[in-house]
Amino acid sequence: MTSKDNSQAALIDSLNGLLADTFALYVKTKNFHWHVRGPQFHDLHLLFDAQAAEIFGLTDLIAERVRKLGGKTLTSIGAIGAKTTIKDEDDTSLDAMAMVKELFQDNTAYVATLKATKELAGEAGDNATDGVIDDWTDQAEQRAWFLREIIA
Repeated sequence: MTSKDNSQAALIDSLNGLLADTFALYVKTKNFHWHVRGPQFHDLHLLFDAQAAEIFGLTDLIAERVRKLGGKTLTSIGAIGAKTTIKDEDDTSLDAMAMVKELFQDNTAYVATLKATKELAGEAGDNATDGVIDDWTDQAEQRAWFLREIIA
């Protein structure tokens, strides 16, 4: 493999990791949407739903970047579970603020993953992926900001 082939393979692998994290973050955000309760129920229920829809909207875009680069995407729940860095949360009794804090931390970590993938796109000379990640980063930073302001 050439250096360019290696950098492209690393980028595809990173994009698949990002795809796994995107699916996992979507499921966690929807889980919290379904299970939030308490005085802020209405506002958080709507916020989590809006954030989940935005996150889900990225899945196809990320997968199509992988395919455009000649790679194969994730194919199953097992593949997502094996590749994600987002921790599962099965406790449906979490209080609303614990949910907000967890999603803030996950979205902040997601931003770091986006930035690492952007760096790999630069190394691979992939201007398209490099550019589109800026929009995805802005969205994730906005989600984290909204969640952070609720915690404050």
